Amino acid sequence: MNAKSQRLMFVAAGAVLLGIAAWLVSTALRDNIVFFFTPSEIDAQHYEAKRLRVGGLVAAESLNIDGLIANFIITDDTAQIAVRYEGALPDLFREGQGVVAEGRFDQKRFIADTVLAKHDETYMPREIADKLKEQGVWQGADSK
Repeated sequence: MNAKSQRLMFVAAGAVLLGIAAWLVSTALRDNIVFFFTPSEIDAQHYEAKRLRVGGLVAAESLNIDGLIANFIITDDTAQIAVRYEGALPDLFREGQGVVAEGRFDQKRFIADTVLAKHDETYMPREIADKLKEQGVWQGADSK
């Protein structure tokens, strides 16, 4: 075997190993990736997703707490998503505030297992702020 053939085999073997490594990483991450959506971006295919994040504002007069079970609506002023959460809500959670809920859909209701509320008057997750700005409903200060 000459030097040119050896280099070609070395490059081919490296490409195969790199492809296998990329495939292993992508399959390992596939089950752990959680996508973020606003209520107006949710469509029928998202009801089948394993996990996702929904962010927006807690709709006025939608919060209903019974013990450790909370039912509320997340809105982006275009669409609404009904959410059910079992557990203690963050201290700063209230109507009209920014919120991100992580979980899954059970038919048309979103069952959250994690709820994050904004931590002061000026903070909102960048993804939510950008989506609200795109839709023209953003009313807060810049989120930079």
